[in-house]
Amino acid sequence: MAMLNLIPTEKIIERLRYENPWWITKEIPNTYSSMSKRLYFDLFYPFVLERSIKRALVLMGPRRVGKTVMLFHCIENLLKEGTNPHKLFFIGIDNPIYVNLSLEDVLTLCKDSLNLENLNGCYVFFDEIQYLKDWERHLKVLVDSYPETKFIVSGSAAAALKWHSTESGAGRFTDFLLPPLTFQEYIHLKKLDHLIFEGDIQYGDKDIKYCLTHDCKALNKEFVHYLNFGGYPEVVLSEKIQGDMGRYVKNDIVDKVLLRDLPSLYGIKDVQELNRFFTYIAYNTGNEFSYETMSRESGIQKDTLKKYLEYLEAAFLIKVLNKVGVNAKRLKRITSFKVYLTNPS
Repeated sequence: MAMLNLIPTEKIIERLRYENPWWITKEIPNTYSSMSKRLYFDLFYPFVLERSIKRALVLMGPRRVGKTVMLFHCIENLLKEGTNPHKLFFIGIDNPIYVNLSLEDVLTLCKDSLNLENLNGCYVFFDEIQYLKDWERHLKVLVDSYPETKFIVSGSAAAALKWHSTESGAGRFTDFLLPPLTFQEYIHLKKLDHLIFEGDIQYGDKDIKYCLTHDCKALNKEFVHYLNFGGYPEVVLSEKIQGDMGRYVKNDIVDKVLLRDLPSLYGIKDVQELNRFFTYIAYNTGNEFSYETMSRESGIQKDTLKKYLEYLEAAFLIKVLNKVGVNAKRLKRITSFKVYLTNPS
């Protein structure tokens, strides 16, 4: 920990204690415990408990979809199931106080602050992991060095996460994608579950479970509202944000990805060109494109276009759909494709 002298060790330990109040209170902050769990939680939590496979769990997804809240809900469940509070660590890597510290340095400070002999049986949550340079190498070393410790990390700059976790973490990381809210989750968060019920429909000779409604008109009204506001939990639950939706999405989500995350991750120099290209896609979402027509209409070189599409899709801002044949394989000779915004709001 050669760089520790930049910030006093006591200050860093003080921050760790602040981020981990359950070391004393044995419960997570009310800010998080009062929030409803996303329906994806039931799919994610078993991966947190999985210890037979020595892998770190990487929670990926767009900005503002509830990744940090899901980590706190995992900690809450572990506490309720009897896990020792001193075996649970949460570290927000985006905090400047951790600059120049490796993940192992932070772990050592956690261990020292609680006078632990080892980290066996511990759960370690690193939030916003992409702010640490070469995070995947650090994490891979930790997985190998601490086989009895479970590591769970999250990050919003999914372009880096997706690429690095597959390139450098082969056999060490399990990826889990948390998308924007589905319509079913929107109904759940709005406490409108009474509008739908589980039924069956006949498909061939099989009965398939299906969601049906008591009130189609009311459900359609909520669906329109979902299309306008429903992708982000914070927006769904705040009428104030809904009143200025454009500023929220632009400032908190799109601009931070386009103007900060992607340029810093990929060394993009012409940020305005990327911003202009995304605006072009937004106004033409759902249309059929080819690289030739897209290049002609946007004024951007084809090779650059391909990179921009790759970056934007990795950051979960868009989804590119290619034509496929009857065997579900991509048609190689067909050059046209469609591009959709991942979140209509």
